[in-house]
Amino acid sequence: MAVNDLAEQLMTETSKTVDQHLDNYLQIPHQINEINASVVKQGHLDLKDFQGTGSYLWKQAQVYKNISWIGYALPTGELVGAGRWLKGQDLVIDYIFANGKDDTYATDNQGNRTKLVYTTQYNVLSDEWYIETLKAGKPIWSRITPNEAFDGYIAATASYPIYDEHQRLIATLGIDFLLSNISNFLNQLNVSPHGKIFIIQRNGLLIANSSLKPNFQVLNGEMKRLSATQINDPVIQATANFLQKQIDNFSAIQKTQEFNFQFQGERHCIHVTPWQDKFGLNWLVIVVLPESDFMAQINANNRITILFYFLALGIAILLVIYTSQWISKPILRLSEASESMASGDLEQKVQVSLVKEINILGKSFNIMAEQLSSAFTNIEKNNAELENRVAERTAELKNTLDELKQTQIQLIQSEKMSSLGQMIAGIAHEINNPVNFIFGNLDYTEEYTKKLLDLVQLYQQNYPNPSAKIQKKIEDIELDFLSSDLMKILTSMKIGAERIREIVISLRTFSRLDESEIKKADIHQSIDSTLMILQHRLKKQPNRTEIKVIKKYSNLPLVECYAGQLNQVFMNILANAIDALEESEYKHSSQEYKNYPSNITVCTEIDNRGDSSIPSIVIRIADNGLGIREEIRSRLFDPFFTTKPVGKGTGLGLSISYQIVVERHKGKLECHSTLGEGTEFVISIPQRAHRSI
Repeated sequence: MAVNDLAEQLMTETSKTVDQHLDNYLQIPHQINEINASVVKQGHLDLKDFQGTGSYLWKQAQVYKNISWIGYALPTGELVGAGRWLKGQDLVIDYIFANGKDDTYATDNQGNRTKLVYTTQYNVLSDEWYIETLKAGKPIWSRITPNEAFDGYIAATASYPIYDEHQRLIATLGIDFLLSNISNFLNQLNVSPHGKIFIIQRNGLLIANSSLKPNFQVLNGEMKRLSATQINDPVIQATANFLQKQIDNFSAIQKTQEFNFQFQGERHCIHVTPWQDKFGLNWLVIVVLPESDFMAQINANNRITILFYFLALGIAILLVIYTSQWISKPILRLSEASESMASGDLEQKVQVSLVKEINILGKSFNIMAEQLSSAFTNIEKNNAELENRVAERTAELKNTLDELKQTQIQLIQSEKMSSLGQMIAGIAHEINNPVNFIFGNLDYTEEYTKKLLDLVQLYQQNYPNPSAKIQKKIEDIELDFLSSDLMKILTSMKIGAERIREIVISLRTFSRLDESEIKKADIHQSIDSTLMILQHRLKKQPNRTEIKVIKKYSNLPLVECYAGQLNQVFMNILANAIDALEESEYKHSSQEYKNYPSNITVCTEIDNRGDSSIPSIVIRIADNGLGIREEIRSRLFDPFFTTKPVGKGTGLGLSISYQIVVERHKGKLECHSTLGEGTEFVISIPQRAHRSI
C-alpha cells in the first residue's frame, strides 16, 4: 500500500510538471503568429513585398531556434518563408510564385540572399496545413511531421488565417515548431532510476519520450513516424502494448487513469493523463515506474531505521551505566546546541568532552554542523544564481521583443512597393523587344510564304506533268495540305504573338500603380480568341467526331471589365464543355452520334430587366452532353471539388471563375443542367464596371 501511495504521488506530480511545460512551450508559435497577424492588419507589413517580408521572417527564425520554418501563403498560391528545413543549409529564404515555381536561397549572417540553392515546382494551395487552416477558419495546429533537416526531429505546424473586415482571406500564417525540446525536458526530469515518461497522440503515434529514442524510422529513403509500440525502448513498448489491450480506443480516455502490469517478472505502475490545448492538440502523458525503484528506497529507509535503533539502544545502555554529573553536562550542551541548530542557528560548536564516546559524538556533531552550514550556504548561493539567470533570460527576451518591434518599424520605413513595380516594369520591357521583333516579322513571313506558294502553284499550272521524283516528293510532303495549313499556322502564330503582347501590356499596367486594371473590351473578340486557342480540341479526333461551335451573337457594346480574367472564365467553361462532350460521346455508340452530333452553342445578349440602371451583358455557353446530376451541380463552384480522376483536374477552375464573375465584376454565374440533354452556364456582368471594386 505504501509503494502504491508513493508511486501515485510521484507520478501525479510528474504529470503536472509535464502539463505545465507543454502549456508554456507550445504557446510560443501561436503568440508569434498573433503578433505577425496584428502587424499585417495594422498595415505595418506589406505581404506583397516578398523581399521585405523574407528578411522580416528570417530575423524571427534566427531569434527562435526551435522554429524550423516560418512563413505565409497568399490565396494566389504565392508563399514567402524562412527557416532551417533544407538539409545541409543554415537559415534559408523560400519564395513560391503564382506559377508554382519554388526558389530557395542561402543567406549570410545578416539575412541577405547569397545564392539560389534549390528550385522546384510546388502548389501550396493543395498543402495539408493550408487546406486544414482554411477549413477551420481560426488558429489551429494543422499537422505533425518529421523534419529531415534536424535529424528527424518531429515538428508541429501552428497555423493562423488572416481575414479582412469582409471576412475575405488575406493570408495564412504558418510556423513549423520543433517538438524535440519536449523529449529533452522529459529526460531531465529523472523521475526514478528506471522510470519512463512518454507522450503520444490519440492515434498512438509518439510525440516525445524521456529515453531520447528516435520517434521515427527511415524506410526506402522516407522518414516515417513511429507509434509507441514500435519504439526501440522495451519498457515504453511493453507499456503501449499493455494499454492497447486494456483500452480499445485512446480517444475514450477523458480523465486520469492508473494501471498495473507485469514486465520481465516485475510489477510496473502506469499513470495516464490527458492533455490538450485550445488550438486542437489532444495528447496523452504516460508515466511508468517499476516497483523496484520504490522498494529499494523503502528497504534503505528500513535499514537506516534499524541502524538508528541500535545506536539509540547503545547510547541508552551507556547512559544507564555511566549516569553521572560529569556525563550529563556535555550531553546537555550537545542538546542545547541541537535545539539552537533546529531553530535555525547553524553556527554551533560543542566543546570537547573527557568522555571518549561523548567526545566522538561532539566531534561528529561539529562536523555535521559544518556540513549543514556549508550545504545551506551552497543552496542559498545556487538560489541566488538561479534567480539571476532567470532575470537575465527575462531581460534578453524583452530586448529581443524590442528589437523585433524596431526591425518592423525600420522595414516599413525603408522598403516600399516601388521596388516590386520597377522589377515588373523591367521584365515587361525586356520581353517586349523580342515579341515586337517576332510580331513585326510575321507579316513579312506571311507575305513571303504566300508568294512562294503562288510560285509553286504557277509551276504546277505551267508544268502539269512533273517528273516521278518530284511527284513522289509532292505526295510525301502532302503539298495541298501543307499549302492550306501553313497560312493557318501563321495566323495562329500571329494570334499567339498578339496574346503575348497583351500580357506584356498587362505587366506594364501593373508596374504603373496609378492606372486602373479595368478597360473596355470586345466580348465577342475574347470568346473568339479563346475558341481559337481551343481549336485543336474541337477538331475531329480518332476516337470522336468533330465538336461544332454555334455562335448566336447579338450586337454588343464594349464592356468595362477585367478582360484577361474574363478570358480565363471563358477558357474554363469552354474546356469543361469539351470534356463533357468527350465523356458523353464515349458513353454512346457511334450509331447514336450519327443522329446526335456534339455541339457547343455560344449566345450573347443585352439584359435591361434588372433593378440597376446599368444594363447587363449575358453570355450563355451550352453543350448537348449528358448533363449534370443535381447533387454535383450544387457543388460545382466549391473550391477543390471535381468529378475528374486524379491528375485530370484540381477543382479550382470553376471556383476561380465564380470569384472573377461574382466578386470581381459584381455579376452572376449560374449553371442549368438537364440529365440527358446538356448543360448551360450563364454569365451576367454589368456593362459598366462598379468603381468600388
